[in-house]
Amino acid sequence: MASASTVLQFRDVSVVRDGNTILDAVTWSVASDERWVVLGPNGAGKTTLLQIAAAAMHPTSGKAEVLQEALGKVDVFELRPMIGFASTAMARRIPRDETVLDVILTAAYSVTGRWNEEYEGIDLRRAERVLKEWGLDGFSGRRFGSLSDGEQKRVQIARSVMTDPELLLLDEPAASLDLGAREELVGLLGGYAASPSSPAIVMVTHHVEEIPVGFTHALLVKQGGIVAAGPLAEALTAENLSSTFDMTIELSERDGRFAARAV
Repeated sequence: MASASTVLQFRDVSVVRDGNTILDAVTWSVASDERWVVLGPNGAGKTTLLQIAAAAMHPTSGKAEVLQEALGKVDVFELRPMIGFASTAMARRIPRDETVLDVILTAAYSVTGRWNEEYEGIDLRRAERVLKEWGLDGFSGRRFGSLSDGEQKRVQIARSVMTDPELLLLDEPAASLDLGAREELVGLLGGYAASPSSPAIVMVTHHVEEIPVGFTHALLVKQGGIVAAGPLAEALTAENLSSTFDMTIELSERDGRFAARAV
């Protein structure tokens, strides 16, 4: 079995916009066999972290390496196809009348909206397999805009893994879902995370209840800085959550799933 490599390396990464510090000297690394959850209040810098990890933003200062390439010294257009990224912002760029199959297929060209691209049989077979893996059998001909929130979230993730990425970034994949859709998605993500062939995963969420079984590490952020980072058992504690959210929080765990509430 191949040894794990470093897929993300931040060294004193800061992001300043209009005089506001969004990230403040963040040092953090992710290995290829790790599955990270990023937790923190609104405005903590979580989405900005993902933007840098996706090679969509450069830090104001510090050094960021993505897939062992230094941002600022690499052609990001060559790097981005190796990164899967599912977010609400990405979903907004998908045409509402696009078929689900085409939403998945166009990931091969890193575009949204089918145009004049030509796809090979291997692309079609891969897309159909990915649809099946994410519980979307029979959805190929459906229009993206006709799907429920939960189905759209699964299509976004299926699209993000279509190209066999080396790094998968998920920005609040369970946001806005009802309980049933959330549990279905969390279960699918847990199965995906458990596979040794899956890439490194970094998932932003607001809720510990959305952490899938099989995730290995946690990063807790507050006001652009790190409160805790490391293996789940060490970083995800009631004490660290209380510091992160500025209130006394009680944390419980059962069968690999977590729940939190204010005391």
